[in-house]
Amino acid sequence: MNWKTNLLIMLLVFSACKQEKKAKNNPSKNDTKKITSTYLIEVDELQDIIASDAIKIVDFRKPAVYAKEHIPGALNIWRTDIESPSYPYKGMMASKQQLENLFSSLGIKSGQTLIVYDDIGLCDAARLWWVLQNYGYTNVRLLHGGIAAWKTAKGTVTNTETPIKTSHFKLPKNPPFNYYASKEEVLKAIEKKRLLIDTRTLDEFTGKMHKKDAFKGGRIPTSKRVDWAEAIAYATTKKMKSKKDLEQIYSRLTSSKNDSIIVYCHSGVRSAHTTFVLTQLLGYKHVKNYDGSWVEWSHFKELPFKQDSLTTKF
Repeated sequence: MNWKTNLLIMLLVFSACKQEKKAKNNPSKNDTKKITSTYLIEVDELQDIIASDAIKIVDFRKPAVYAKEHIPGALNIWRTDIESPSYPYKGMMASKQQLENLFSSLGIKSGQTLIVYDDIGLCDAARLWWVLQNYGYTNVRLLHGGIAAWKTAKGTVTNTETPIKTSHFKLPKNPPFNYYASKEEVLKAIEKKRLLIDTRTLDEFTGKMHKKDAFKGGRIPTSKRVDWAEAIAYATTKKMKSKKDLEQIYSRLTSSKNDSIIVYCHSGVRSAHTTFVLTQLLGYKHVKNYDGSWVEWSHFKELPFKQDSLTTKF
């Protein structure tokens, strides 16, 4: 580790100690404290380290939204920046080279910790977390509550674009792809009757509606549905619900935390969020996110699917 990484670790530990002391001195606050994870960072923790050279803040929202306001110093990355252009359908994970070129162009240095936020309960941010996990880059934290929590805590925002000095970013060699599932793995899961979780809306699951990039409506056979948004207080803080609430939500699956599970959605974004919840917040051991999800699956006429009704696009 270099001295900047060591400094960041010390700052994070110091910040965590402050949080524990605050909670002990204010029991009522401690009782309502939301779930925590080594991959989540709270607003006040970010405020303690925001000037550190060991971090880069990433605003993972559309460029037009970023241009209106963002956390000072934040870089802008959007879904299309981390998608591969080499498929006949959209949404597939970018190659290692593509990501290294992107991060180098943004001035991100190897070893820096990325603090990622969005404005929809970390759904988009979790996709970047998932991509980087597959490539073996674990220096990532998701800002709990996103930019809404930042503004609630009186954090400043700006519309000034962050100046960039390019770098030479490299991902680790021999990426593990621990959380990645291909369509071939999904087919095997169906054959072996392993659990598939569809994280989309009920209308998408039944086939009543499908998003524009899908080739038809429906779902993968044997899937069970748990909407990704059930995991967060979506209408209010956009923070994760308590561990007790999350355990109750996913108890509907009647599965063991040691079971092999594949999750999917429309294009692997919402299901990346569920992958994060299951593995990092609830301790599930063998969860993979189907990268292509319904967009890819619906592209192949020979792949099996279920549909409960006629479909309209949205």
